[in-house]
Parts: sequence; C-alpha cells; structure tokens
Amino acid sequence: MKIRTLLVDDEALARARLRQLLEAESDIDLIGECADGREAVAMVQKALPDLVFLDVQMPELDGFGVLEALSGQPMPVIVFVTAHDKFALRAFEVHAVDYLLKPFDRERFQAALRHALEQVRNRAAG
Repeated sequence: MKIRTLLVDDEALARARLRQLLEAESDIDLIGECADGREAVAMVQKALPDLVFLDVQMPELDGFGVLEALSGQPMPVIVFVTAHDKFALRAFEVHAVDYLLKPFDRERFQAALRHALEQVRNRAAG
C-alpha cells in the first residue's frame, strides 16, 4: 500500500529537503506540496492524504490553524516540522505523531517517518 503524502511548508528549501528524503522511500506516494496553510486545507480536503508533513509557522494560517480548519473531517496522520521547539507540547495535544525540529538529519527523519507509517497502517487495519 502506497502512503499518500503531502508536504506543507512555506519555505521552498524545506519542502525540497523533505521531498528528497521521501523520494527514496518506496512506499511513499508524494501527492503534492503546499506553500501555505489555506492551500493545505484545500489540498487535504480534495486529495485526502494519509500523511502530512506540516510546518507550524506559516503566514496567514499556521499549522495549528490548518488542523482547526479540518476538524470534524477525517484527519491524516500529522508530523509537524518546525524550527521552533516551543510548539512541541501543543503539537502533541493536537495528536501529531511526531515533531521534527529543523535542522534534522536523515536518521531523525527516518525515525519520524517509521512512526508515522506505523500509525497510517494501524488506521488502515481498523
């Protein structure tokens, strides 16, 4: 089963780094990238990804605002990606499965991805 994955980050370099890491993963289907929160809400509603790598700080609508806008709908597995550790507690309060602190290395990314994929598969299994 290919895991439908969406990248959301207002920084092009951050999206490129995530894309590079995900392209090496055979069970990932990268279905899109968004540069802001409003675009992310629309894409999640339309494309129904299994997994979203979501930046916390973005102009207009931040990562938490994206989750609020999607409340009441089927929620993808969320991995927050940010340069600020001050949001970690809040991220877990909204049930993010992991919190990648920029800059992160391949090993840390792999750990977050394994955890997220396990969550996606558990949901699919019922």
